[in-house]
Formats: sequence, structure tokens, C-alpha cells
Amino acid sequence: MIEVLVSRLGLDSATNSYVVVLQERGGTRLLPIWIGQPEAESIVRHMHSVKNARPLTHDLVRNLILGMRAQLRRVQITRVEKSTYFAELHIQRDDTLVHIDARPSDSIAIALRLGAPIFAAEELLVEPAEEDEEEEQSDVPGVGDSEGPDLPDQDESELSAEQLKAYLENLRPEDFGKFNP
Repeated sequence: MIEVLVSRLGLDSATNSYVVVLQERGGTRLLPIWIGQPEAESIVRHMHSVKNARPLTHDLVRNLILGMRAQLRRVQITRVEKSTYFAELHIQRDDTLVHIDARPSDSIAIALRLGAPIFAAEELLVEPAEEDEEEEQSDVPGVGDSEGPDLPDQDESELSAEQLKAYLENLRPEDFGKFNP
């Protein structure tokens, strides 16, 4: 297993699906994973510290883990079968370590909230194309080497669902269509 970090998040114009791109820590290999809009919004909300009046699903899972006095030790993205990625949450409570099957998108959102490391099976990582290496630009502000699109001019905690959706749709994912899981 290789530790990975969230590198980019964008909209794949070829499939009209959101893509989270993980990059190996200290390396160049990537793992693009196509995710749903709610998971993309959850990841972006967390990365921009947008607070909700009530906990959303990934916040609820975080609260459950902490409320049970457990710890998310790590997330592992283990394999892909028929274009479906599989992941595990490794949750420890006292001397018991439990592996829980989960979708990678949910696992990533939960790991970010708990500061847990994310790992991927080495065979899932791919080298970026040469033109991708030349354009090392992040689509999520605060992640990677440069800033992405700006959020609307207002308090981030007041960001509406429509504004968040518009923000996600304006990300720059031109190269995502080149990946084929």
C-alpha cells in the first residue's frame, strides 16, 4: 500500500462525473476515482471549512467514530473490479481493529475529517501523461501547487447548495477524460 493525498477534484467533461485525483505522497503517480456529486460536495465543503447547521453524513460518521472512543487508523483503497473501486475503513477501539467495507469516495471524505492517512494498492496507481506533468495545477484551492477557482465573495459558512454546485462545475478538469479506470 502506498500513501496518497487528495491532489485534485474536478468534473470530467467526457462523463459529466466528478473525479477525485489522489497522488502518491512524495511521488507523481495518480489514482483518479470517479465519485458522485454529494461526495464531491462533501469533500469540497470540508476542504473549505464550510460549517453546516446540522451534521451531514460524513460528519455523522466522524462523530460516531469519536463518540465510540474509536480512531480511524487509515483508509485503504484496495482494488478495482469492473470499474468499481473498493475501500476499507480501519477503525480501532481499544485493542480491537475492525476493517469496514466502504466506497472510496465516502472513505476519503471521512479520512479528511479525521486526519487519517489514505493508502492505495500500488497496482492502482498510474504515471501521469507527459502533458499532465507539465500542467501541475490543482483544481481545489489550497491543494497542490496553485489555486483553483475562487468561491463566491461571501462568508464560506453561508455557501448555498447552488453556489457550491456552480463552483464544482467551474473546476478545470480538461485532462480527466484521458483516464480510463
